[in-house]
Amino acid sequence: WVELLLRVVVSARTYADFTPQATFDIKKCDLHKLEEGPPVQAVLTREEGLQYYRTMQIMRRMELKADQLYKQKIIRGFCHLYDGQEACAVGIEAGINLTDHLITAYRAHGYTLTRGGTVREIMAELTGRRGGIAKGKGGSMHMYAKNFYGGNGIVGAQVPLGAGVALACKYQGKNELCVCLYGDGAANQGQIFETYNMASLWKLPCIFICENNRYGMGTSVERAAASTDYYKRGDFIPGLRVDGMDILCVREATKFAADHCRSGKGPIIMELQTYRYHGHSMSDPGISYRTREEIQEVRSKSDPISMLKDRMLNNNMASVEELKEIDVEVRKEIEDAAQFATTDPEPPLEDLCNHIFHNEPPLEVRGTNPWVKLKSVS
Repeated sequence: WVELLLRVVVSARTYADFTPQATFDIKKCDLHKLEEGPPVQAVLTREEGLQYYRTMQIMRRMELKADQLYKQKIIRGFCHLYDGQEACAVGIEAGINLTDHLITAYRAHGYTLTRGGTVREIMAELTGRRGGIAKGKGGSMHMYAKNFYGGNGIVGAQVPLGAGVALACKYQGKNELCVCLYGDGAANQGQIFETYNMASLWKLPCIFICENNRYGMGTSVERAAASTDYYKRGDFIPGLRVDGMDILCVREATKFAADHCRSGKGPIIMELQTYRYHGHSMSDPGISYRTREEIQEVRSKSDPISMLKDRMLNNNMASVEELKEIDVEVRKEIEDAAQFATTDPEPPLEDLCNHIFHNEPPLEVRGTNPWVKLKSVS
C-alpha cells in the first residue's frame, strides 16, 4: 500500500516542482584566428534537456541494436556505429536550423535521425528492406533526408560536395549554411585543403567540422598527423576546438559558428574532441590499437548521455523516474523498429534501376551484359 501510495505521489508531482531552466558553466573553446569565442556559460531549459536526452538515448539504443543485428548476420556489409559521439550530432542540430544543410561521412546513422529520418526507416535501411530511408538500396553508409546529403563512402569526398552546397546557399541568398563533417582520418586529405582554399576565396557559408574521435580506423591521431590541432589546419580560416562530449559546448560553439557564416565572414572550422565506443566498423573489434580500460575510462568520466543526465538531476530539472520512463519508451521504439526491419520485404529486382534521374521519362538500362535490359522509372 505504502509503495503504491508513494508511486502515485511521485507520478503526481506537478511540473511546477521542477526547475524550468538552469545556467551551466561549460569548457572554454581553444581559438584560432578569432578575437573571441563562444560563451563559457550555457542556458538549458527543462524541455530542451528532455528532448536532447531522448534523442541521444534513441541514437545509443539504435546503434546497440544494429550491433546485435549485425552479429546475427541480419545486417550485412559496411556498418559504422556512432555510439559515444551522440553529443556531436544532437548538439550541432540544436545550433542550426532544419532548413540549413548537412553532409557527413559514412558514420551517418545519428545524423539521419536528427535530420528527420525515423528509427524504422534507418533500421530497415540497415537490413536492406523496402521501407528503408533509401528504399533498401543505400545501406548503412548511404542514407538521405531533406537538406541532408547523406553519408558518403569515400574518405573526405563529402567535403568538396559540402562546399558546393554552401555555394548554392550563397547563390540562392536565403541566409542558409552547410555543415560539412569529416573525421580525423580524413583530415589529411588533399581535397580538404583544396576545399578550404575555394571556400575561403568565395566566402562560402560553410562550417567545416572535424569529428576527432582519436582514431582513423585503427591509427591514433598522433601516428597519422604531424599536427593534431585540427582546428588550426585551415591556416587562413578561423577555427574552434570544442569538447565534443558535452552537448552544451557543441551547441554553443555551433551557434557561434553559424552566426559567423551568416554574417558573411566566410567559412569556419570546428574540431569536436569526441570518442567512439565501438570499433571503426563492425569488422573491427576496436581493442587491438587501444585498451578496454581506455574505453571504460571515457565511458565512466565523460559519457555525453550521463553528463546531461547528471546535470538535469543535480539541478532538479527532471526526476529519475521521468528519465527511466523515457528509457522504457525508447527501448520499445527500437524494438518495434527492429521488428519492422526484420519483417519488411526486400525490394524486388525490378526496382533496381529506379530513381537514376529525377522527373524523367522511363529509360532502358543495360544490365550486367548487353542482352539483359532493365528499366528505370524516376
